Amino acid sequence: MADDTADIRETLRLVVSPKQAKERLDIYLTRQIQNATRNKVQKAISDGLVRVNGRPVRSSHSVSPGEVIDVILPRPPRPKAVAEEIPLDIVYEDDDLLVVNKPAGMVTHPAYGNYTGTLVNALLHHTGSLSSVNTEMRPGIVHRLDKDTTGLLVVAKNDRAHHILAKQFARRTVDREYWAIVWGRFREQSGIIEAALGRSKKDRKKVAVSADGKPAVTEYRVLETFVFLTLLALKLRTGRTHQIRVHLAHAGHPVFGDPTYGGRSSSWGGLTGKDERQAVALLKTLQRQALHARTIGFVHPSTGKRVMFESPLPDDMVSVLRTVGWKG
Repeated sequence: MADDTADIRETLRLVVSPKQAKERLDIYLTRQIQNATRNKVQKAISDGLVRVNGRPVRSSHSVSPGEVIDVILPRPPRPKAVAEEIPLDIVYEDDDLLVVNKPAGMVTHPAYGNYTGTLVNALLHHTGSLSSVNTEMRPGIVHRLDKDTTGLLVVAKNDRAHHILAKQFARRTVDREYWAIVWGRFREQSGIIEAALGRSKKDRKKVAVSADGKPAVTEYRVLETFVFLTLLALKLRTGRTHQIRVHLAHAGHPVFGDPTYGGRSSSWGGLTGKDERQAVALLKTLQRQALHARTIGFVHPSTGKRVMFESPLPDDMVSVLRTVGWKG
């Protein structure tokens, strides 16, 4: 966490949850602080950058419910996003925007731990025209997808287009449909999952259903059911971080392959015998959550006409579905 090149400091305050079990301070902070490692946490503690109830402590300090932990976070200057020659799957492009089909494993924009190889790096090489509404690390980015979620993203090439598109996202008038392969079978062929979401109190790197979180609503529709998997179409009424993944896990149907929200357990639902063996084999071939942004529709910022784009399921999701009997 400490960095000799840092020239920016910020303070993070954590209040230990009433339900928190006894745990070493360094382990607790490693879980709670994004991009932290235990070595960096321990160095920060030894450098006096961590205080519990206003007092310096050791890494071995056992955190207790109600304690207030202040952490000084030195941040090194952010590098600038640079152009990189990375292939792009461009579905559509004109003077105002691009629609890109993002592959799995590609981060949308540079951030801590991922300053290269991102969609922004590829876009900067592809075109010299991207909107400047966001920070210099996110030129053109109107919305984002998780690193291992595939599918369609719209990118703005000028500020006017960016503002018009961003307003549509804010007003929820953009048509977006996701397809996901999830664990289990649904009793109802369609429904709504409504549960507020916020940062997990147990692990700040995750999102969780929380009574004091922000409202979140997800619509789902069953497309096809298999022995232990279901193919779903999903639409978002709100746009919270990890919303689909957390809502489906909360409903008891985590996204197949999701390493963060319970989607990689081959014993899900008590599978045994042939079904469990097949699940294990499929998880070995799919190294991510089976979630794909399949369609996106919006009013074009210049023509005023509604446009719609579609992306076929990626090969890894198709392979899973074919194995369990999909004919689509």
